[in-house]
Amino acid sequence: MLNSIFKEAIQNREKTLSILKGPKYEKIIQKAKENWVEYKPQKQEVVSAGIDSSFNSTKFQGAELWAVTAVSIKSNGEIIADLHDFGLDTSPELASMASKMEIEACNMSIDNADLVLMDGSLYSQFMTRQASLTQLMIESMKKRNNVVFISKTSNTRKQFEDLGAIAGDIFYYNHATSTPGFSKIFEDSKFGNDKIITSVFARLADSLPLIKVELFGSGHTDNDVIQILNKIYKNSIGGYPYSLKLAHNNCKISGNDLTKLASIHGLSNEIGSREVLG
Repeated sequence: MLNSIFKEAIQNREKTLSILKGPKYEKIIQKAKENWVEYKPQKQEVVSAGIDSSFNSTKFQGAELWAVTAVSIKSNGEIIADLHDFGLDTSPELASMASKMEIEACNMSIDNADLVLMDGSLYSQFMTRQASLTQLMIESMKKRNNVVFISKTSNTRKQFEDLGAIAGDIFYYNHATSTPGFSKIFEDSKFGNDKIITSVFARLADSLPLIKVELFGSGHTDNDVIQILNKIYKNSIGGYPYSLKLAHNNCKISGNDLTKLASIHGLSNEIGSREVLG
């Protein structure tokens, strides 16, 4: 079965890719090039903190053993916030718990760092999937206006909709540009004029992957974006903030971690226990 799929995929590769690009691909690429502002970031001394969260769980005969963590950590390895919780429950709202911890970690970091970097997307996480937490997140971001969301991937299709774009915006910027810089500032008022999200796609050096930068509110200028990129560039590896890499590594709950937690509670040998996910 799979061999047949692979064979057909090879035979129809160009046809499939042509669907992804769409009939107006070249026009969209040209527009993306026009939107691109070339800028080579300059290293700026700054104290930045990266925030990320993680959760994992495994089932035991109807109950669920779970753990949630969130961490805020500076680029030098100094931990600002180390939050965690665990339990044995039924249908825990783990994603919501993790997001709440991220907000708490953010509040603990705002006065302890010049720049607070949140892993992921303000748009998709706090304005969509965890909409009940929107106001709490906004209140945190307004305190010092030093909170920025950074994501390595994006599915948003906003900037080239009028040209019939099929793929996400990041796809076209990736194909249209390779130089350091950022895309034209885009303001999304989908959630109301009091909840505008400003975003750009940015590249910190030649041929590195793009990142998406999201800010809360409107009226941000190219100079604001330039200052943020300078601050991010100071401590980045492979085009991505080092503090966010540290945050991810420090908060990740692996399958082995959950197995140890189950063992501590004497659940590992329970009849009907399921192997945890990595």
